[in-house]
Amino acid sequence: MRPPAHPDPLLQADEAVDHILGQVSAPVTLLEYGDFECPACAQAFPAVARLRAHFGRQLRFVYRHYPQREAHPHAELAAEAAEAAGAQRKFWAFHDMLFENPQHLQDKHLAGYASLVGLDMARYQFEMKHRVYLQRVQEHVQSGQRLGLRGTPVFYVNGVHVDLSPGLQQLHAAIDRALAAAS
Repeated sequence: MRPPAHPDPLLQADEAVDHILGQVSAPVTLLEYGDFECPACAQAFPAVARLRAHFGRQLRFVYRHYPQREAHPHAELAAEAAEAAGAQRKFWAFHDMLFENPQHLQDKHLAGYASLVGLDMARYQFEMKHRVYLQRVQEHVQSGQRLGLRGTPVFYVNGVHVDLSPGLQQLHAAIDRALAAAS
């Protein structure tokens, strides 16, 4: 069964620009706007991993960058580094490493992570020096701004915003509701 059409086209996963785990046929799509330097995003990271494991093939996960430059001075560069890793098919390994080390996102740390995940370092260094992926990161930010985002993390389940103020367990409940609606 195909997921229902999203009311806002900005909330539809785009294979060309989004980072996606899971099958297009999954009945539920969990979309996150995140910031690698955000403490709340780092807190949500293991919860999202548990949800992905729990729901398996029923869930597709989409990650978009929303670095909060004013509060997190290294977040934008970390997002660019993740894009550089993505260009070498290592986005998810790099994503995980960044969220596991949110206090260590300076240039030297990013280069170390790039080496650890097995990137072509000459290519990585060239792309980072020339800010090759800044535009892609800014496009993610602009889509978040058009949605009215103010902070991170922000989650949508099948295009519906999930209020996390009561806690991260709200994501599980929202996915359950979306699965029930899809069946």
